[in-house]
Amino acid sequence: MPAAEREDPAESGAASASASASASGAAARGSAARTGGGVRARARAQFMADLLAVARERLAADGPAALSLRAVARELGVSSSAVYRYVDSRDALLTALIIEAYDEVGAVCESAMTTALATDDDAGRAWLAVGHAFRRWALDRRSSFELIYGTPIPGYAAPRDTVAHASRLWAVIEHLLLTAGAAGTLDPAGPDFDATGLVAPEVMDFARAGAAAAGPGVAPPSERDVTRSVTLWVSLVGTVSAEVFGHLAGIAVDYERTFEITLATAAAGVGLRVELD
Repeated sequence: MPAAEREDPAESGAASASASASASGAAARGSAARTGGGVRARARAQFMADLLAVARERLAADGPAALSLRAVARELGVSSSAVYRYVDSRDALLTALIIEAYDEVGAVCESAMTTALATDDDAGRAWLAVGHAFRRWALDRRSSFELIYGTPIPGYAAPRDTVAHASRLWAVIEHLLLTAGAAGTLDPAGPDFDATGLVAPEVMDFARAGAAAAGPGVAPPSERDVTRSVTLWVSLVGTVSAEVFGHLAGIAVDYERTFEITLATAAAGVGLRVELD
């Protein structure tokens, strides 16, 4: 069957499942339900996974601005209409890829933080571990990094439902600062300043919710604390961006060591002490 005429895999899978269920009776239907909602649900989930995998390949090859649903459909061997049943526009596909990337790097950094803090509860060392995990992810998944931290895509505006996913990295940074503050080891070396009104109210709400979730002994962050945390986020994303986009070429010889020193220097400004080997 030509690619342009192929059926939606979820629909064809559901049709064959119906025939099978009729033949084998209620036991087969019960088995399908127990294995994840039946063949249709599993076929839809598999197709969406395949769709995102192909979209990531096209993203790496062509860049986000050139991402096309038709090209993705062609590579999947299905009609464009089949793809539109899952994502209704190019922007919807970009949003799915953006959310996937934010969740992926968020999970990587959360895991690095948890592992490091479980070892010795040193927030400074954990910050460095998070930084290395973030950098490795960015170098391994350059197209995903560029999608969420690179040049804005012309004509695309990320919807509000990407914010929670994007905030996972910042929540890691906040947790490290709260951990150091609770331990009494946070000693900012940077300048004092009036932070009144510098941080959006919803960001402060998010920060205070993070402090509340951390436990009763954790003091809620001030606007000054949250403003200082931006230093860590910018140093992490900015230093990796400089490497990914080639801005360190001809300047730094050892990119990894330069990265470590940059993170440690930025951390010292907000009061997080990082011992380098």
